[in-house]
Amino acid sequence: MVVLNRIYTRTGDDGTTALGTGERRAKHDLRVCAYGTVDETNAAIGVARLHAAALPDIDAMLARIQNDLFDLGADFATPDTGADLGYEPLRIVGTQVDRLERDIDTLNAPLKPLRSFVLPAGTPAAAHLHVARTVCRRAERLAVELSQTPGEIVSPAAVKYLNRLSDLLFVMSRAANARAADQTGGDVLWVPAAGRGD
Repeated sequence: MVVLNRIYTRTGDDGTTALGTGERRAKHDLRVCAYGTVDETNAAIGVARLHAAALPDIDAMLARIQNDLFDLGADFATPDTGADLGYEPLRIVGTQVDRLERDIDTLNAPLKPLRSFVLPAGTPAAAHLHVARTVCRRAERLAVELSQTPGEIVSPAAVKYLNRLSDLLFVMSRAANARAADQTGGDVLWVPAAGRGD
């Protein structure tokens, strides 16, 4: 159980923060940047949800994902050192990745095939989902870099989760635009070299 009765502790005033193992690391440490960017992804999803009230199925998926992202943050914040922590650390598992894939397939099935790349535009929900997608991609890049750093262990399921999540956020943005196509025209397509005209 998490109990937060004091918000400031002053322990981070020296520029370090504690991992789940108790080890202290610099706040610019790659592992801290990875789980910090997972937190940014979660916040961006929270903003997207403000615009997804008319999309109850997508909003429910996003609510579940926000909880998953706390799991993922805990996973990254507790490196697997092989030491006995006295508790079972929270880890992302394959079934969480599988759920994202099912959601992608469900939302993608009614969509028309793409003829071009899409611009991050359209409805407010779609635009905010694109912001969340790009932040998620940054989290994924940091997680991959961390996983390739000597001495750092990152579970493959954690990296897969971020990869699938960014795909799902893309499909959600297309679904949001498709459902409002009668008002917005649907996806806003990239027009190569459109800015070279007059």
